[in-house]
Amino acid sequence: MYSKDASRVLGQKGIAVGDRIRLVKDGKTIEGTLMPRSELGDQDVLVIKLDNGYNIGVNVKATSSVERLSGPAMKAPLPKSDLHPKKGLDKVKLLYTGGTIGSKIDYATGGVYMLTKPEELLYDVPELAGIANIDIEHLMSIASEDITSTEWQAIARSVAKAFDSGAKGVVVTIGTDTMHYSSAALSFMVQNLPGPVVLTGAQRSSDRGSSDGFMNLICATHLASSSDIAEVGICMHATSSDSFCNFMRGTKVRKLHTSSRDAFKPVNSTPIARVNSQGRIDYLSTYEKADGKRKAKLMEKFEEKVALVMPYPNSDPAIVKHYVDKGYKGMIIAATGMGHLPISTSHKEYNWFDSVKDAIASGVIVGITSQCLFGRVSGTVYRYGRMLTEAGAIYCEDMLPETAYVKLGFLLGNYKKKEAEKMLASNLVGEITDRTLVEWQ
Repeated sequence: MYSKDASRVLGQKGIAVGDRIRLVKDGKTIEGTLMPRSELGDQDVLVIKLDNGYNIGVNVKATSSVERLSGPAMKAPLPKSDLHPKKGLDKVKLLYTGGTIGSKIDYATGGVYMLTKPEELLYDVPELAGIANIDIEHLMSIASEDITSTEWQAIARSVAKAFDSGAKGVVVTIGTDTMHYSSAALSFMVQNLPGPVVLTGAQRSSDRGSSDGFMNLICATHLASSSDIAEVGICMHATSSDSFCNFMRGTKVRKLHTSSRDAFKPVNSTPIARVNSQGRIDYLSTYEKADGKRKAKLMEKFEEKVALVMPYPNSDPAIVKHYVDKGYKGMIIAATGMGHLPISTSHKEYNWFDSVKDAIASGVIVGITSQCLFGRVSGTVYRYGRMLTEAGAIYCEDMLPETAYVKLGFLLGNYKKKEAEKMLASNLVGEITDRTLVEWQ
């Protein structure tokens, strides 16, 4: 709610949230849509959305005039998208799951909402119709922070089905916050791929002038239709500019910035390829080659009782017992440095060793990764590592903590415990490299 003074001025002019207005301040004219006030904002400051997509705040007491130009913009029906197959173009399945790439501002409320019709996405990026024969499936509309293994399984089933129905490649539009978890999950759940599975999204909604979603989607579609890659990966901006996108292996990539357009970076790896919006693909590292004759292998089971925990100074090792008591079958510990835990602390209550040892003795698989992300862990370099190894902890080489977490849930869902223990530190789909040679910067 705006202040009484602001509400009085708006009321006198018959202005409501969502109306297009014009106001004058210091001799300058400003036009835009009146938005709701931010909960933490000044009650006297009117929030105006400009035509370029950005918001500004103007103190109503500093304006010399305010007038209503029109009511809320009516949502015009979208033109029917051209989805008719075109000769010479390969078939690409586009699985729409939600996220920022499928969101827009509701000018009546000021909130971001997710598109409910997948054809809206194609309408925003008509170039896709000239790249491939797009078959859109509205699988779900969900924010990435709300995704669980149930959604991973649904996406995996749709990916396998898409290849079975003749798709050259698959594009999955998905939220970015947990995209690297999702890419890892699909890497394990759908193996023996005949073609590429490209996850993409946006850091900024399509209403913003700096939106990255359109280019990400165009580049992803080029990869899905024209590359000879047969892996799951993430395609997002490589730099903050619109120069090109990177395609990064789904098990070796992580979101490393909250809002930058180039938030996703490969870790302990290099991008598989880079692609620009014109469709030029430059291959940068080795990858699994596509083979249209292969049949995708679906292994969608996932053990939900797996935890990802992180020790830190003064951290309470009782968290380990908590998960054991709740019947968890696996645990990934994002340890410090090369895979260390607090063991010889001056206060015994902060000693993690006994808790981890007891968890392993009770049948819980414990994997060790590093909070450092870059580099690899080792259970033989330092004494604490040797103690943990002797207790039965499994050091996960140069796997990312998130990837190790997803992998352990996958292994326990599809294999017996002894098999899962052997496979955790063995490379399955590119999640572990023999030697880390990549410059970490």
